[in-house]
Amino acid sequence: MHLRTRLKHLALTGAALAVVTASLPGAAAADSGGRDRHPSDRGLSAVIRYTEYGIPHIVAKDYADLGFGTGWAQAADQVCTLADGFLTVNGERSRYFGPDAAPDGSLSSATSNLSSDLYFRGVKDAGTVEELLATPAPAGPSRDLKELMRGWAAGYNAWLRKNRITDPACADAEWVRPVTALDVARRGFAVSVLGGQGRAVDGITAARPPASPPAALDAVPDPEDAAGAARELFAPENATMGSNAVAFSGATTANGRGLLLGNPHYPWQGGRRFWQSQQTIPGELNVSGASLLGTAVVNIGFNDKVAWSHTVATGVPLNLHQLALVPGDPTAYLVDGKPERMTPRTVTVAVEDGAPVTRTQWWTRYGPVVGGLGAQLPLPWTATTAYALNDPNAANLRGSDTALGFGRARSTQDIADTLARTQGLPWVNTVAADSAGHSLFAQSQVLPRITDELAARCSTPLGRATYPASGVAVLDGSRSDCALGSDPDAVQPGVFGPARMPVLRDTPYVENSNDSAWLANADRPLTGYERIFGTVATPRSLRTRGGIEDVAAMADRGGLTVADLQRQQFANRAPAGDLAAADAAKACASVLPEDPEVCRVLGNWDRTVNTDSRGALLFDRFWRRFTGTVKPADQWLVPFSAADPVRTPHTLDTGTPGFAQALKDAAAELRAAGIALDAPLGAHQFVVRNGERIPVSGGTESLGIWNKTEPVWNAAGGGYVEVAHGTSHVQAVGWDGSRCPVARTLLSYSQSSNPASPHYSDQTRLFSGGRWVTSRFCEKDILRSPALKVVTVRG
Repeated sequence: MHLRTRLKHLALTGAALAVVTASLPGAAAADSGGRDRHPSDRGLSAVIRYTEYGIPHIVAKDYADLGFGTGWAQAADQVCTLADGFLTVNGERSRYFGPDAAPDGSLSSATSNLSSDLYFRGVKDAGTVEELLATPAPAGPSRDLKELMRGWAAGYNAWLRKNRITDPACADAEWVRPVTALDVARRGFAVSVLGGQGRAVDGITAARPPASPPAALDAVPDPEDAAGAARELFAPENATMGSNAVAFSGATTANGRGLLLGNPHYPWQGGRRFWQSQQTIPGELNVSGASLLGTAVVNIGFNDKVAWSHTVATGVPLNLHQLALVPGDPTAYLVDGKPERMTPRTVTVAVEDGAPVTRTQWWTRYGPVVGGLGAQLPLPWTATTAYALNDPNAANLRGSDTALGFGRARSTQDIADTLARTQGLPWVNTVAADSAGHSLFAQSQVLPRITDELAARCSTPLGRATYPASGVAVLDGSRSDCALGSDPDAVQPGVFGPARMPVLRDTPYVENSNDSAWLANADRPLTGYERIFGTVATPRSLRTRGGIEDVAAMADRGGLTVADLQRQQFANRAPAGDLAAADAAKACASVLPEDPEVCRVLGNWDRTVNTDSRGALLFDRFWRRFTGTVKPADQWLVPFSAADPVRTPHTLDTGTPGFAQALKDAAAELRAAGIALDAPLGAHQFVVRNGERIPVSGGTESLGIWNKTEPVWNAAGGGYVEVAHGTSHVQAVGWDGSRCPVARTLLSYSQSSNPASPHYSDQTRLFSGGRWVTSRFCEKDILRSPALKVVTVRG
């Protein structure tokens, strides 16, 4: 029997375990907030084949059925995390968890449940997502994506009806309820605006017109302070997400075919975790990889011809408009001398054990009025001035269509064509390779159309400081000639079209570690893009520098295979150690003559962050203190040079104030915690799962580690006792000329967050040992799995 015929046979005729149905997206628009939903008379079905480590291979006859199987399987692994997220996007956290507690940060930057609810309830009351769903493609989501979301909701609901929840995080909780396709779309909207409105939730919900008489008549942000705050706010090294990715062209590989190593650095807990699967519609789609929870598509993955990954980009997906207010009326503003009234959006939120809270948000032609971007960058609303936030991704529900197009792609050219057609990625770059030997880097983001010319012509005094420093434009909102305009190839107004995006094709390697596009290939620097995309000829992070050194050397060596990608992932080289440890150890004797053990441990450290590395912990604690207290310009004797950006700056300045103190404090801290200075890293950098201590390798951003680990320090608990974010879903992919890709994957925190699941920590143990999962992509490999378990759910 032909492969496609056999797959379709499986999808349509497997043994039925459940009858599953759900409402159409059109019916979902009449949303009842999660209650009183009933299955429609439309039956949905899918076959789910589980292989090692609980990875599901989902086969269905169409997109609705594929979504159904995906929703079912995600619920089985992550029902509590998913339910918590749906509570968030419906604005009901305060009702169940109280207004003052904090969300997990996965769907916005809100610092309290009340702030989160006020924002998301406002989005819901305004019908924002319904309007986006009704927008025809390509500006709106495709029919295939709507069918996937409809099916996902049906599968999730079916799992809830048929299964008892064993995860203690939500067992018997009344807030775990059925969802609609509209809820799934709302979650997608939240992910889309994470870098824009989602970054400013507290500022949107707390913005208030000034009192009368105003207390802050002349309060204006200091431009220099604001520039520094904006720089810190948008600095890649301060983000809670990041990534590495490298694609090698066939010119560097053993067989002339491409290779891709993707290494996203995402949170280890909460609603921004990845989840693995394979999705198959015979003859239409066959893709394997990782999905963000609540997403019906594979976001990062591969098929038999092409593989791709994403890295968090430096493009700033928002801008501000400074409003000149009508004298005597702080809720009206002037455009070309004519007054326009703000639109009040009054939102009421139910609160646990308390009266409902009602607040008003204020919206303008540019977007919501904001009182600040985080606590670092206040934007006071005075009698004369207010600031409105523009977020073009608030009109973008296309990100999953981009992922769907990637899954169907047959080449890096198809990847590029999908990016140009869908224009759906809000805050990431794309790195891809294909079986024909092509490589691709593209910073194709939905960004405000802020050209350098527009910023020069229309920036306010505040914007003239923030834009060059951070890419955050503050434009004069009182002038219509300062509108963002449109590119002819853009699918929505006010954003850049594909022709303006930084792209690099078919170089021996393309690599990104969350710096700008400039050094995607150090031998072919990308220039000519607008400042909002990122910087050119500025210092790179140590992770970028170390990554370029590694992959450039690999490309020069040539003959590369998937095994080389695997070695790179767990090489655990510490670029900061290579640059600074020898200098620190040499100077140590003069600054700490009374403590030779510190000098000995530093000198003997092997400059890696493997679990058995001795001295890594001491250098880590020293380096955090040194870089946290000494300005970058004072850390090195040889400064940065744009002519040699990978190797500069270098030579540690051990004479700078702060060096000796950082060494003393690091040693004292470890001893006070009862930790030997030369203790192996894994003894004090670990996670605990069901009482089992699992050592974790890797290291922090400032050390420049490819295998990034941002651990949580708890001296009383024995050191680093958990991982906040870092290496998450890793894939090393190549091709050998057969129909099956050569792929190795790893999900560092494992497939399920349920402590009762057998897949709660199985891949975490693999990660601890630097071991991988051999992907089972082809049918013959799936059927040979010793762990094979076939589950059929159908109506």
